[in-house]
Amino acid sequence: MTFIKGLATARRFVRHTISIASLAAFSLGAGFGTPAHADEAGRIGLDLPLLTSPFWQSYNNYLPTYAKEMGLAILAPVNSNGDPAQQITDMNSLLNLGAKGIVVGPLDSAAISRALDAAAAKNVPVVAVDVAPTQGKVAMVVRADNRAYGSKACDYIGAHVKSGKVVQIMGDLASVNGRDRSEAFRACLKKYPGLSLLEIPAGWKGDVAATALDTLLTANPDVKAIYMQAGGVYLAPTLQTLRRKQMLFSAGDPKHIVIVSNDGIPQEFDAIRRGDIDATMSQPADLYAKYGLYYIKAALAGQTFKPGATDHGSNIIQLSPGILEDQLPAPLVTKSNVDDTSLWGNTIK
Repeated sequence: MTFIKGLATARRFVRHTISIASLAAFSLGAGFGTPAHADEAGRIGLDLPLLTSPFWQSYNNYLPTYAKEMGLAILAPVNSNGDPAQQITDMNSLLNLGAKGIVVGPLDSAAISRALDAAAAKNVPVVAVDVAPTQGKVAMVVRADNRAYGSKACDYIGAHVKSGKVVQIMGDLASVNGRDRSEAFRACLKKYPGLSLLEIPAGWKGDVAATALDTLLTANPDVKAIYMQAGGVYLAPTLQTLRRKQMLFSAGDPKHIVIVSNDGIPQEFDAIRRGDIDATMSQPADLYAKYGLYYIKAALAGQTFKPGATDHGSNIIQLSPGILEDQLPAPLVTKSNVDDTSLWGNTIK
């Protein structure tokens, strides 16, 4: 197994799109841009991990719709811009503003515990979306089965590539998501002895992925398949790199590199239709927003949950003492079902 380290330090693509200072000046309860008043305290705080990814942009777009449906007053989302330290600062600022509950997409599964402890000290419930913390108290983790992502991607590649080199473009291994997907993909690939693994630890950074992939393909022009752990940040740079190296061929062409992704964004669906990539896992941005807010509302009402099947087609599991995770469904999308109107990637505006 060959490990390719990221060869460039990622530049920050986006500053805080909404600064902490402006939280007092904006409220989704009355629409973006509405001046805040004293009664802004007590709204739900929302912390986004980053907004450079179309996936998180889509999640952000769903929040006001579901908040309105549930009768929740929420502060404008804060963008922590891929910085775990900034995320801790942002959550503390939300607490200081009087947020009565917080929904957060943790960037670092361990580091987020500092912010969770601060919220617990103020009796403010927190729901974690997409990434599970390894310690600290949360009312619920809303997430899909990330090990299944890695296994499904591996099995798809194994069914379509009998022998050759496979590249795994990994996420941030400080996140349980990156670890789960990476470990599951590696373990599954052992079922396919004709396939050998090359890895790029890209930390959810598109430019790091592009630079490392360019170098890897120069040394290994015979790569047969690529698994991208996050289409939202890796799709465009991966396709650009392949196109620049004249290695991008449509599905069906003997030179086509089989590509499987994660996220389920519209851009991935378009790439499947073109034949640029073969499949993606539809990570439910809509349901992350819906059930992130659902569980924070339930927590504020004193409602608790137990492991088992839910009434919305998912399963709650026990991650560790005191931490439950609602594992939402994430279907595999291929050419055969890419136009399914039930997929959020086909309905998001």
